[in-house]
Amino acid sequence: MVRNPLRRVMEWLLIAAALVVGVPAAAWLAQDRLIFFPQRIESTAHLPQRAQPLTLAAADGTRLAGWIVPGEASPAPTVIYFGGNAEEVSWTLADGRWPRAFNLVAFNYRGYGTSQGKPSAAALLADGLAIHDAVAARPDVDAARLVVFGRSLGTAAAAHVASERNVAGAILVSPYDSLAAVGSHHYPLLPVSLLLRHRFVPVEDAARARGPLLVIVADSDSIIPPARSQALFDAWAGPKEWIGLPRVDHNTLGATREFWDAIGRFLGRR
Repeated sequence: MVRNPLRRVMEWLLIAAALVVGVPAAAWLAQDRLIFFPQRIESTAHLPQRAQPLTLAAADGTRLAGWIVPGEASPAPTVIYFGGNAEEVSWTLADGRWPRAFNLVAFNYRGYGTSQGKPSAAALLADGLAIHDAVAARPDVDAARLVVFGRSLGTAAAAHVASERNVAGAILVSPYDSLAAVGSHHYPLLPVSLLLRHRFVPVEDAARARGPLLVIVADSDSIIPPARSQALFDAWAGPKEWIGLPRVDHNTLGATREFWDAIGRFLGRR
């Protein structure tokens, strides 16, 4: 039996229409799971004994939970750490390679660890400022020597704080100029800039940030292309230093001695 050619064309058009509408719709609905990977915390036994729990009520009343690992003196210079999208930050605070002269502070994002709420771009940026202000007001913190440190997704929060507050420096590991640009790199056939609800655009904050900057990138980063990090770096208004590490990827960058040596040198000048 010979099929009607017009009917066959119409079937293909319907399939194409379903793909054109359905794939972006699926991306729109799934983007929270594509951007945020909340991690729970089962134990804090890995934290140093001197670590102290912290809690903070955000502007909307959401309770954020984190820790401070005290430095050797009081008041001490301080690092505020903003983690990646699949990171529960107690593990980073437990790393023994941090300079011991510094207080280390980190809070889990909303929905991560034991922090309440649901993560979003607006919430993470606002919470970053609230965390900075609460930490800077502590008597055991030397507010004039406060450094923000962001990794991957968290570089947006660190850059935002650096643009809105006077900080002694910023360390950005695997930063990006905008989440839409990163998404377009990975999904070139989707209208990412139209679909994206979580508008992280740290390049705009970089243009207003005047404190010293250290950027560390993996030359072979498969998640955040170095070109996106370069765009953020180029926009930064203050003095800046770029370190690219070869033969490492996004998730192995922090395992290298060169990574921690660069951090130690930068913090030693603050």
